[in-house]
Amino acid sequence: MPRTVPLERTRNIGIMAHIDAGKTTTTERILFYTGISYKIGEVHEGTAVMDWMVQEQERGITITSAATTCFWRDHRINIIDTPGHVDFTIEVERSLRVLDGAIAVFDGANGVEPQSETVWRQADRYHVPRICFINKMDRVGADFNMSVESIRSRLGANALVIQLPLGSEEKHRGVVDLIEMKALVFADADVGSRYETVDVPPELAEAAHAARVKLIEQAAELDDALMHQYLENEGKDITADQLRAAIRKGCIALKVFPVLCGSAFKHKGVQPLLDAVVDYLPSPIDIPPVKGKNAKGEDEIRETKDDAPFAALAFKLMTESYGTLTFIRVYSGKLEGKSAVWNTAKGKRERVGRLVQMRGGKYDEIDECLAGDICAIVGLKNVVTGDTLCDADHPILLEKMEFPEPVIDLALEPKSTEDQDKLAVAMQKLQAEDPSFRVRTDEETGQTIIAGMGELHLEIIVDLLLRTHKVAVNVGKPQVAYRETISKVAEGEGKYIKQSGGKGQYGHVKLRVSPNPGKGFLFVNSIQGGAIPKEFIAPVQKGVEEAMSSGTLASYPVVDVKVELYDGSFHDVDSDEMSFKIAGSIGFKEACKNAEPVLLEPYMKCEVVTPTEFMGEVHNDLNKRRAKITGMNLRGNAQVIDAEVPLAQMFGYATDLRSRTQGRATYTMQFSRYDAIPPHLAGELLKRLRGY
Repeated sequence: MPRTVPLERTRNIGIMAHIDAGKTTTTERILFYTGISYKIGEVHEGTAVMDWMVQEQERGITITSAATTCFWRDHRINIIDTPGHVDFTIEVERSLRVLDGAIAVFDGANGVEPQSETVWRQADRYHVPRICFINKMDRVGADFNMSVESIRSRLGANALVIQLPLGSEEKHRGVVDLIEMKALVFADADVGSRYETVDVPPELAEAAHAARVKLIEQAAELDDALMHQYLENEGKDITADQLRAAIRKGCIALKVFPVLCGSAFKHKGVQPLLDAVVDYLPSPIDIPPVKGKNAKGEDEIRETKDDAPFAALAFKLMTESYGTLTFIRVYSGKLEGKSAVWNTAKGKRERVGRLVQMRGGKYDEIDECLAGDICAIVGLKNVVTGDTLCDADHPILLEKMEFPEPVIDLALEPKSTEDQDKLAVAMQKLQAEDPSFRVRTDEETGQTIIAGMGELHLEIIVDLLLRTHKVAVNVGKPQVAYRETISKVAEGEGKYIKQSGGKGQYGHVKLRVSPNPGKGFLFVNSIQGGAIPKEFIAPVQKGVEEAMSSGTLASYPVVDVKVELYDGSFHDVDSDEMSFKIAGSIGFKEACKNAEPVLLEPYMKCEVVTPTEFMGEVHNDLNKRRAKITGMNLRGNAQVIDAEVPLAQMFGYATDLRSRTQGRATYTMQFSRYDAIPPHLAGELLKRLRGY
């Protein structure tokens, strides 16, 4: 079937922000103005198209990224609405991995907030061009200039202001378009569907003129021809089309980030935002073609063309009553329903069932998915997030996705034997859907231990177990997910020798371990002269990696360790891979015991916003929780405290903070790093963990 929308008129975008900045509300307005929805859905009423899960509608937050497609100015726009809560940051991570551009939404009264910064850095990592939408300009305390300055100072971003607000707080009526130098006044009577284009009001003329001069200066720096014209004529004859072309060029090159404003909830500024998506964000052919490794392990580029060999990345799984949905981004070629693809990561052929185009929690069946498209496949069996799907005759392996480590544990026990069987199946499905969710069994108690990114994350998992998977469980209290590491260089020897009458087993290694702070696990093979044959090196590494799952202090996973295999011996007959794998595990544990192991605890980056009169009490309470205060500043009439706090000290903090501030303070928290527990506290913790 021929392509209905050319690639250059396709946009794959995400909407990202801090929690409660208005991402989903903005998306709902986009769906309404583009004709996808006949009625505007509201987050606070639980009627938002993109917040389709029961858990999302009850809590008024986005939990899982939702995809949809709409059309504007003859352009096709595929949109992914991502969560703002830090517990679900994995959804932002995997969405940004496959998107070409993004809208970063900011709260006009707060500017850049902690999760705004997190998602911005994630977009930096994947080189995603962005436009900024300063939302909630109708809100009390809304400050456009403060918000723009926070983008520049906190994010280090070259913010390019292309709109000014037409009034703020209750006087917010629309926006001033600095490119056309016109004011857009939105009609309240028909939910913003129409707006009037008028001259810039006299009271804003001076500010608008100054802002446009600044805009032209910044735009001229993005294009040599425009700079030449600017210098010759002092920017007087530069047209709106020239400005748009230069801004588009700079935005795609990540040199500037256009800034717009409005109020999605009050139906102001959304249509110009859609224009900006079309005008400034890239199409799939504006970004570099995807790179991967071919069957020979060589670098290979796949052009974004329909007639190129098929290559796609599976970036999300979702279990439905009719089967598993696998979301894919097609980078090259095309995929038809009822066909077959090659799963490079698994080395297996997969049968494709139906292809569907998502609309929040609903879908439309389609015949094919073309280069640059985002769609979902029904019926794949062995695909996990991050797998590459491609043409079997032209295999390629795209770059895998990395997922954060969980920081909090919870113990579960099924209420009946029937629930026990259902629990295992449910856990398998939930892990496939959410790579930041982990499951293990406590060998001593037999309990199922689930691990996630925060209390809300695990609360949602338990809710899904009960409602979606119909599994009844008893739930323990949340526990901190500690880690172990070493503090000095040490050596260990691993010997595994077993004789059983026939062929025996023999493995012998000597390992040296050393701290590798912040750099994860590193295995170095320093064997000289064939003391251990090459085929046994990989099993040694595998044995070490398995031993790292349970440390020597309190059986927590070991992190940030460099392991060097420097010597050993083998037997011509008795040595095999299993023997050296076991020897590697024994040697690693022995070396760790000699390397002064230490316990690590997760530290959280915390921002507390409190009325000034409660500042002293909140500050003192944070100090009692072993917080390190990293900054304090005023935001409007509230005091903002930035701190790093051990997660173990923050259970129940929401209730405590409310009681100390008459319910007027708020806080947000996200994972920062693992750090060593102070020795006196580590001793007490180890006694408790060991049951002394």
